[in-house]
Amino acid sequence: MTPLRLIETRPGAFSLLLNAGTTRVDDLVEQLDHEPNGYFWEGVARYLVSTEAGDLEGRFSYDPEGGMFCAYGDDRPALQELGTLMSAVANDEDRMRSLLTTAEATGFDLDD
Repeated sequence: MTPLRLIETRPGAFSLLLNAGTTRVDDLVEQLDHEPNGYFWEGVARYLVSTEAGDLEGRFSYDPEGGMFCAYGDDRPALQELGTLMSAVANDEDRMRSLLTTAEATGFDLDD
């Protein structure tokens, strides 16, 4: 799940975290006129949930900041699945390019 981390913040409560600016695709994201900040990664997460993992919808909440992406909740398996999906994008330039191209073509706003 690198570069994301899943931590237990208190018993039964979990956060999925990504420090913005730490992925293999940051340069590509910037070349494609996006800012790889926490809000951008929330957009990526929402896009992945809406297109690839609809069963995750509503199972956690988002709380990004400029320097960090965060999804949180009590459903560890759902956050783990989101982390796996996001890791695949965060570590593969071709996958990120495809996601951005498709999102833009469908009018999906990544809110970065």
